[in-house]
Amino acid sequence: MFEASTRMSLQTLICPSQFLGCTTKYTVAYEVSLKPTFSIQLSSHLRQTNTGSGDSPVYKKCRISCSALRNSQKTSLLGGANTIGIIGGVSAVSTLNFLEKLLRWTSNGEETLPFVVCSDPLLSEKLLFHERSSFSILNTKQSHTQLDPTPILENLRRKVTFLEEAGARCIVMPCNISHVWHDEISKGCSLPFLHVGECVAKELKEANLKTLEAGGSLSIGVLAGHVTLKAGFYQEKLQNEGFEVVLPDKATMEHTVIPAMEALNREDIKGAKNLFRIALQVLLVRDVETVILASDDMLDLFPRNDLLPKRCIDPMDALARSTINWGKSCES
Repeated sequence: MFEASTRMSLQTLICPSQFLGCTTKYTVAYEVSLKPTFSIQLSSHLRQTNTGSGDSPVYKKCRISCSALRNSQKTSLLGGANTIGIIGGVSAVSTLNFLEKLLRWTSNGEETLPFVVCSDPLLSEKLLFHERSSFSILNTKQSHTQLDPTPILENLRRKVTFLEEAGARCIVMPCNISHVWHDEISKGCSLPFLHVGECVAKELKEANLKTLEAGGSLSIGVLAGHVTLKAGFYQEKLQNEGFEVVLPDKATMEHTVIPAMEALNREDIKGAKNLFRIALQVLLVRDVETVILASDDMLDLFPRNDLLPKRCIDPMDALARSTINWGKSCES
């Protein structure tokens, strides 16, 4: 249950209508006040469902009236010049992980950057479905079948508009799959829109990694889902910085990565973990300096004390550091 009044100092969570829709057995009318000029009023409508067990009615639809959003062009929620707008990832957990990095990596005990988060479970479901369904299409040899990204694109564009009107001055997406459409959704956006591929490539360049052979180019591996690899943005950004990019070969994709995703769909976590581990080891033995592990599914499978992923890079780390650096540059 929400408190009648919730206050946050510099970080504020903003939930669009898609996020506030909920299912509950109880009839509730409430108002959440984040500040005197901003309130979200919910008017809930019940629909009786036939559960066969005599359960109470559940919410099937929530209608949201938010005067602050209607007047957002007149008054932004946050007015800081270093306010970050964050479009959530494939799950609330991955979004919170990114927020934790922003909080934990702010140096010298300083206040964190002001931020607005737009986390939408419906978008998360669409992104995850788009990624995992692509593997099913590959495995059934239906190469002619195309998944329609239009609903995702429209949803992401609405999120950008929402964050702009809420007062964001820079936008980030802690989600690999969303970056497939980064160019399309950032077009026409007047704000800085950080790209995870550029952030990680820049960090690797600044690390001044040395090759074993003088004059040779450094090889960086990329292990990700089919949609992310096919989009090619990690390959492009790394090659722009002079790196050689190593991807899983066809046999690795067919015998480890695709079966691993199918195992995840069956909730066979152990099987998926073993297959992803094999795919990762195959990349590491190909003389790569490191591997960019660009998949929430893969990262979530390995415990933090696992030594194998320690040889990899979570690209969201680079995005978080770049976000902090951008915010500090605005302060100075």
